[in-house]
Amino acid sequence: MQPRVVLVTGASRYLGARVAAELQADPSIERVIAVDTVAPPPDVQIRLGRTEFVRADIRNPLIAKVIAQGDVDTVVHMNVIATPLGAGGRTSMKEINVIGTMQLLAACQKAPSMRKLVVKSTTAIYGSSPRDPALFTEDASPRAIPRSGYAKDAVEVEGYVRGFGRRRPDVTLSVLRFTNFIGPVIETPLTRYFSLPVVPTVFGFDPRIQLCHEDDGVEALRRATLEDHPGIYNVGGPGVLLLSQAIRRLGRPSFPVLSPAVSMVAQLFRRAGVVDFSPEQMRYLEHGRCADVSRLTNEFGWSPRPTAHAFEDFVRARSGSHLFNPELAVAAEQRLLDALVRRRTASDGAVGA
Repeated sequence: MQPRVVLVTGASRYLGARVAAELQADPSIERVIAVDTVAPPPDVQIRLGRTEFVRADIRNPLIAKVIAQGDVDTVVHMNVIATPLGAGGRTSMKEINVIGTMQLLAACQKAPSMRKLVVKSTTAIYGSSPRDPALFTEDASPRAIPRSGYAKDAVEVEGYVRGFGRRRPDVTLSVLRFTNFIGPVIETPLTRYFSLPVVPTVFGFDPRIQLCHEDDGVEALRRATLEDHPGIYNVGGPGVLLLSQAIRRLGRPSFPVLSPAVSMVAQLFRRAGVVDFSPEQMRYLEHGRCADVSRLTNEFGWSPRPTAHAFEDFVRARSGSHLFNPELAVAAEQRLLDALVRRRTASDGAVGA
């Protein structure tokens, strides 16, 4: 079904704004309505062109009025947040991801004009464990069910989306499970991790990683919106990289951390506001995660660029900052040593008591 009026949630964030900009540039679409709680920056508003921005919170039932009054027939749900810091805390993040999705789906269910729903999801729902298959297919079940954070939210979101699909079988439903995004511009926990002057790794582990170039992510969402591709699709570049290979291509030194100290180092980086490491992201840096993208290639007639090529684009964009910075390395080392000393002092005090 060719969309006529498209609503894009999370349109003030990088990917949401890019998807809205791509859709408004298509002359076959009459209107594009962008929704978010904050207005896009002025430079983004220019790129959005004829897109109509509505300042609204999808957690509020008033989103139903936006859909009804706009006679929306297609919704692209991009407002599922991956980092607590970007959402104002874990509680706020869960409310936006889960409660927001529930309210949005309730509004879509009541709208007689609705014909298509495209949902941005993640391969993080498969989890990361040493018992994982070489490639997760869309029908595979996780060996270790996510119990916290973004991955847990994504599992709940997909559950509500399946319920919506049962209640509105007339709506074409496409769920895109993306691997980790990377590229010259996008900012994610993984890109910030690779941008550290010294990259910490888990001692004894060298996981396989699979990446999706930011441009290919936008293209997959554009195609799912303009074309009819019902079902669930893994979206990512073919092929994998070992974490050690990626770090070498960046030209940065690595810093192996023993497993017992991993959670402490992650907390250190979170408190310093450097990288928003979550427990599931730490498991990813131990065991990795790769997905089979053949269904996407076969159904869409298109494939994202390979993981290695996507990573090369990221490296080229940061080619001016790949050299080792002694001052940053010393500062990072000192923060780590201070944390170790505090932990040792607290442990000795507890033993003495």
